Formats: sequence, C-alpha cells, structure tokens
Amino acid sequence: MAFEFTDANFQETALNSTQPVLVDFWAEWCGPCRMVGPVVEEIAQEMSGKALVGKLDVDSNPQVATQYGIRSIPTLLVFKNGQVVEKQVGVVPKQNLVALLEAHMG
Repeated sequence: MAFEFTDANFQETALNSTQPVLVDFWAEWCGPCRMVGPVVEEIAQEMSGKALVGKLDVDSNPQVATQYGIRSIPTLLVFKNGQVVEKQVGVVPKQNLVALLEAHMG
C-alpha cells in the first residue's frame, strides 16, 4: 500500500529516506489523480523494500505542496537524499514512473 505523506511526517519520511522516494501530489476532486492513484499503489507494492512510494493530499497538506511549488496535479516527484531528482506532471504510463524511480536505485 502507498505510504501517506503529510506536512507533519514529510521531512522525517521522504527527505530522510535512505531509499529513493516517489511522491504523488494529488487531491480527492482531481480526475486525472484518480487515474494515477491505482498505478502508484501498484508501484508501491512492487517496489516495497527498494523504494518508498506514497501520496500526499495537497488539500490536507498545503505546506509541503507549496514548498515544492506544486501548481498542477497530479505531480509526481522523485526524491533521493532529500533532493528532488525527477518531476513528472500529469498522467503517464506506469512504466514511465517505474523508469523514473529505477534510474535512482542502487
């Protein structure tokens, strides 16, 4: 299951992770986000133990969304060592997201 990132846990979980991190910035009312959501869940299961994959609801957690300049959703960011290393905006095929993440593994 995808991890639930929040303003409160983001620093500790996403930025301090020793693994690459994929964060899906989304909102309940966003149609394209609902298309990406199940894909993010699948990647979370498949990459378990190799990467941290999760979602951040921008309506409930505006602080992190603002910090990273999230203007349109879905936006997916890949973090490595606390830094943004990849950014993908909009709906893309699952293999594209997996490739973004795998580029920063091992």
